[in-house]
Amino acid sequence: MSATKEKTYLKWYQKLAYGAGDLASNCSYGLVASFVLLYLTGTMGLDSAIIGSLMLASKVLDGISDVIFGTLIDRTHSKLGKARPWMLYGQVGVSLCLFLLFAIPAGSTTMQYIYFFVVYTALNAVFYTANNIAYSALTALITKNNNERVQLGSFRFMFAVITNIVMGFSVTGLVEKFGGGTAGWRTTALIFAIIGLVVNTISCLAVKELPEEELSDNTPEAGTDTKAAPEEKRGFAETVKLLIHNKYYLMLLAIYIVYYIMSNLTTGAGVFCATYYWGDGSLLGQFSMMKMFPVIIALAIAPVLIKKTGSMQKVNFWGYAISSVLGIPMIYFAMQKNISMFLLFMFIKGIFAGTLSGSLNALIAEASGYTTRTTGVHMDGMMYSCSSLGVKVGGGIGTAAVGWLLKLGGFVGTATVQSESAIRMIFNLYITFPFVIGIIITVLLAFLDVEKANKKWDAEHQKEAQA
Repeated sequence: MSATKEKTYLKWYQKLAYGAGDLASNCSYGLVASFVLLYLTGTMGLDSAIIGSLMLASKVLDGISDVIFGTLIDRTHSKLGKARPWMLYGQVGVSLCLFLLFAIPAGSTTMQYIYFFVVYTALNAVFYTANNIAYSALTALITKNNNERVQLGSFRFMFAVITNIVMGFSVTGLVEKFGGGTAGWRTTALIFAIIGLVVNTISCLAVKELPEEELSDNTPEAGTDTKAAPEEKRGFAETVKLLIHNKYYLMLLAIYIVYYIMSNLTTGAGVFCATYYWGDGSLLGQFSMMKMFPVIIALAIAPVLIKKTGSMQKVNFWGYAISSVLGIPMIYFAMQKNISMFLLFMFIKGIFAGTLSGSLNALIAEASGYTTRTTGVHMDGMMYSCSSLGVKVGGGIGTAAVGWLLKLGGFVGTATVQSESAIRMIFNLYITFPFVIGIIITVLLAFLDVEKANKKWDAEHQKEAQA
């Protein structure tokens, strides 16, 4: 192992502070994803179908903004570095829009829809995108140590999981505590907006980006003809062309998209499955716990497994392969309505699949390194757009698919008893379709050999330099 790979860059508190950035992110993302529809329909009395259509329209703009902010981050040069200014100041807009989103003013229904669309789009497509891409890109900018990058991913996802669990248990209680209705939601949103702003600031200022000269040390060895072109002189179209010519970027983008289609299918269909298939809506809490806690366990052991095997691809591929096999008995016990065994296999399955969450950022850093090695161009911000773009595209498709497929299955929201076709569709949405998507992710991981490609490139060019 080379001296560069053995060098460590971060203190334990910096890793912890970086991970806490996902606590800040989920103060907004978690609150909006899980509760904004409840607020809009239950408190404001707006139509859920119109809101869903506005959300989908917003997601289109949201996806476009990812590559734009990725490019802007790559071209930023400041005392704080490339990514940290966007992470720091982007959160100011996030927190402001989060409060405004849960403070829709009285007025005509049409104006309320317009207000929602403008604030929701500003929150997601502008400020959250800028903040989150910058936050993700920091993985490649504050350390060159792969093990540390995996640890950073593990810390951030543990904070994300814990934050979402806490929010799931606390939000509705806080709304009632502060008077319920519009006042309760407004005060609750303000609390999370402030927490997000404070934690994000600490997370951002606790780490420091490495000098660009030091980051370039991992790129082509001295003596090779590949030279980095000035980033400012590259047009947007040329940068995108370089990006899509990196097959590993496309694989990671595909993984993100199908993963978040799967995630949003289960999130959206969970309450329907608990209520109409299992006959007990309160089971949703147990479903959530059995999905989230295995991820925490997986994130704790992922760095150890990756360090031992020396390969993120091996750990993730075999984790998902085993998880897919475990999905078969899970489906069987679901069909038998054996809730205890179903939850047990859901928990075990989640441990094996959960390692991917902690290493995705490190894999993107490897893909970014592949572009730099083969083209001489640094484009970390653009490379990390695949995470935000994948979350939004996949999440948008998954959320919309729940509504479309429920209707296709004959689901009637006002009916006390659903038809057999509706029950079958609910079962497929929550259990069968995610199982199939898990197999697709396993196949994609089988081809994601970016670490091997980088090592091969380094070995070949080291020999050329020595010749």
